[in-house]
Formats: sequence, structure tokens, C-alpha cells
Amino acid sequence: MSVKASVSLTARQADFARSLVTAGRYPSLSAVVQRGLELLRAETETREAELAALRGLLAARADEATMAPGEGRSATEAMIAERRRAHGL
Repeated sequence: MSVKASVSLTARQADFARSLVTAGRYPSLSAVVQRGLELLRAETETREAELAALRGLLAARADEATMAPGEGRSATEAMIAERRRAHGL
């Protein structure tokens, strides 16, 4: 289903859209605008999904136990030493 709407474009936007139609990339100015809106919708949905995932990660990290920087370094060094021993290094 399509809905008629009036859209104002800058001269530069109109020239670009017409050039796409003239080049045969799109059948009409409406098709150019529809494609642009579809790209914007997809970009917006992707950004929202990425932000939701990041917020979820941050929330999960906030719930985890944390250790002081010195403790983290000691734990990392111990892990590396254990892995080296396990691999005979």
C-alpha cells in the first residue's frame, strides 16, 4: 500500500535524485525517496539494536564482581603462568 505525501527537497537533493532516475538506477523520484527512507529505517533499527546490546552488556558488567587493578594484574599473571605450565613452557 502506498501513501501520497508531499516532500520538499533541496535543489542539491532534487538534482541528485533526478540524476539517479536519469541514469536508470531508479524508475522514479518516489522510488529514490522510498529507498532513502528504507535505508534510514534499517540504519535506525541497527543502531537501536546495537545500543540495546551495549546497554545489556553494561548492565551485566555492572552486576559482576569487580576486583582492584592490582588484583586483576595478579590474577592475569597467575592465569598466564598456569597456561604456560599446562603447555610445558
